[in-house]
Amino acid sequence: MDRDDLADFLRRRREALQPEDVGLPAGRRRRTSGLRREEVAALAHMSTDFYARIEQRRGSRPSEQTIGAIARALRLTQDERDHLLGLAGYTPPPRGFRTEHVSPALMRVLDRLDTPAQVVSDLGVTLQQNALGAALMGEHTHHTGLDRSVFYRWFTNDPIERALFPEEDHPIHSRSYTAALRAVHGRTTGDREADELIGALLRQSPEFAALWDRHEVAIRTDTRKRIQHPAVGLMTLDCQILTAENQLERLVVFTASPGTEDAERLALLSVIGAQTFTRV
Repeated sequence: MDRDDLADFLRRRREALQPEDVGLPAGRRRRTSGLRREEVAALAHMSTDFYARIEQRRGSRPSEQTIGAIARALRLTQDERDHLLGLAGYTPPPRGFRTEHVSPALMRVLDRLDTPAQVVSDLGVTLQQNALGAALMGEHTHHTGLDRSVFYRWFTNDPIERALFPEEDHPIHSRSYTAALRAVHGRTTGDREADELIGALLRQSPEFAALWDRHEVAIRTDTRKRIQHPAVGLMTLDCQILTAENQLERLVVFTASPGTEDAERLALLSVIGAQTFTRV
């Protein structure tokens, strides 16, 4: 049980919630933002003293059922719940396994897509790309060592990775990548690959270390991304993240809204292909 991180995570999630987020009246003006400890305790059906002891790094280890009740009270996502279980010393329910081989189901989908797509692992390693995926994002499957992870390349300021997105969007991607790694880290203990990657980033990237201390946990399953392509220009694309039976493999699919300039540029990219895809 990691008392310090458990307390820190609970406090930060509690302070991020407003009464209306959990169906409570706002009441009179509050001196501090977020829910009060007694409100979380009531939502989790436990005494305020018991919950306060957890946040204060005191008392006995909460049971797995208690952790589940707190997770529901704080409206945690599945990733955040698993992270909380790990901090309390419990093994979250398995949701997949890491492998170098793409599952047949995802490969069949990837082979039939006529839009940029790629399969990535939970550590940001690209396992497979279709031709349009490589044309849009660059060829990612040739990297070795820690460089295989987009998280590592991003936080060690790889100019190719950074140039892919407009500079004003970099903080968003940094937070998203860090939160995704937090989710991986909290899912299980003894994950050698994850520990090696996170340890290297904490040593080498002050930006990552600062964001890591914020203790944000999330894996986004859909988003919009602005991609600065060197050949066709800036595009705003929808990015859908799909999983099959192995939830540690994710199929990332990029599409553009029909009839838009983004769709026209994506169509142009399909004609150009990867032949002119170079960056300096």
